[in-house]
Amino acid sequence: MSGIFIPARTIFGARRTRGSGLRALLFTLECSLGVVAVVLVATMAHWSGWLGPVAVPLYLLIVVPTALLCGFWQAAIVSLSAFVIHAFFTVRNPWGDLAADPLNAVSLVVFILVALTVSRLSARVTGHAKEAESWGGQMHDLYEFTRRTLQMNLHVEPGPQLAELIHEIFALEAVAVFDADLHDVYQAGIWNVDPQELAQNIYYFGTSDDDAETGLGRRVVRLGTVPVGSLVVRGETSPLTNNAIASLIAITFDRYRAFANESRIETERRAEQLRATVLDSLAHAYKTPLTAIRAAGTGLIEMGKLSAGQADLVALINEQTSLLNDLTTRLLTTARLDTDEVVIHAAPVGISSLIEEVLVGLKDRLANMKMTVDLHDDGLVLFCDRQLMIMLLTQYIDNACKYSILGTTITLRVAVSNGEAIFSVHSYGPVIPISDRERIFDRFYRSATYSNRASGTGIGLSVAKRVAQIHGGYVWVTSEEHEGTTFYAAIPATMEKGSS
Repeated sequence: MSGIFIPARTIFGARRTRGSGLRALLFTLECSLGVVAVVLVATMAHWSGWLGPVAVPLYLLIVVPTALLCGFWQAAIVSLSAFVIHAFFTVRNPWGDLAADPLNAVSLVVFILVALTVSRLSARVTGHAKEAESWGGQMHDLYEFTRRTLQMNLHVEPGPQLAELIHEIFALEAVAVFDADLHDVYQAGIWNVDPQELAQNIYYFGTSDDDAETGLGRRVVRLGTVPVGSLVVRGETSPLTNNAIASLIAITFDRYRAFANESRIETERRAEQLRATVLDSLAHAYKTPLTAIRAAGTGLIEMGKLSAGQADLVALINEQTSLLNDLTTRLLTTARLDTDEVVIHAAPVGISSLIEEVLVGLKDRLANMKMTVDLHDDGLVLFCDRQLMIMLLTQYIDNACKYSILGTTITLRVAVSNGEAIFSVHSYGPVIPISDRERIFDRFYRSATYSNRASGTGIGLSVAKRVAQIHGGYVWVTSEEHEGTTFYAAIPATMEKGSS
């Protein structure tokens, strides 16, 4: 029997069949009790003459409670039986004459009208009471669902927890929740078929409806206007309740995403702080032996009497020591830039002299390269930290020297736009993929396109980015196969003409 599928409509139909039999039995019992009461009143009125004149009001007292407690059709049957029985006993009474008594002629109409009015009023009041009770129950369930979702553990996926909560709180037969971001369907209750395809189709096709025949409610879970999942429920719920549940699911999904992002950012921040601390410690630790090695190399050269081979080895030692010293200096600078204690020594700096100082520092690096400078106005002055800006431009030009195609030209430009000094370094080299153009400025990140072309630590561009941020600016890069690659740095500042 485990493989037999029983449609929901068959189950509901069986319930309705059993319910119809019980309702018919109850209807018969209510009518019988009313008729028995009418017979008792008529019998007493027949055998005691003093009750005869008030028999009709007594019948009315039976019809009205029947209408209130049972319904219109029960009251109508009791009214008809009262008219027939009253007419029967009136004919047999010596004091009664059915034809002569006008009250007997209209009693049936009066009873039916009273039954109709009272039963309709009673049904309306009862309906309002049931609706209010049902709405109050739904509000209580929604409040409980909201309270429980706010207490959910956001360290784990919310889908399984939401499905179980909906199934438990709203007493539904089955629930399925689809999380589009994680692309997974979570279910609770008893499903005769796998609801995964149904839940995904609701999300992809935007289907939201309620099927009374099968008892299924389908909703697209939206965060604003953006669909983020779907909901399928089977059981007794109202459309408004389904809408509210879908909205609360969307809010919970959003809270989970925000919490995950916040945790990730905090973890990255702590890792970056630890990394900066380690870099600072290592750089300081390297400085002492590097100074000793450099002093020893210089001493050997000054002592003289070195053979050609020995002199070459000492020169190699000094060269590599200088490289290591530059690297540790860069690491120290990087660690210092990551702290909040960086002090900007801003002053008016001539852009022309700034660029000249950068190019002098890279003289050996640019010896075999073609370099041009495009500066529209040699007298432009920028209010900035001179040493930090030298560091930024040095990183950009050094990066271009590493990866530009041999024989092509590296171009340094400075333009002024909307109160910003925009520095750009253009070169022709490997195209940077779109997916790497944001991350390439992150610490220690190297694009797969670049990593095999030249050695590097992945620090330089992150230093340039941090320098721009310290000045209140920003960096970006463009890269096209035929247009080349250009690194930009926008520094917001007041540009002034240098005095002649």
